[in-house]
Amino acid sequence: MTELVEAVPAHRWCDRCGEDTATGGHEPCAAARALEPPRYCAHCRRRMKVQVLPVGWSAVCVEHGEIRG
Repeated sequence: MTELVEAVPAHRWCDRCGEDTATGGHEPCAAARALEPPRYCAHCRRRMKVQVLPVGWSAVCVEHGEIRG
């Protein structure tokens, strides 16, 4: 017996505003993200703990871990 599994998009949520990316209209978010770190986890929509340093930034999601830039 075979089960059908739906493919989950890699980044469903905008990592700047936290809204669904399928709604569109995230061009201002993409432009702002060129200069600032993400604020929301793109996988689960949780607000992340962000630390900005002179040499870069780090953002931590309690569910998905840390990303750096």
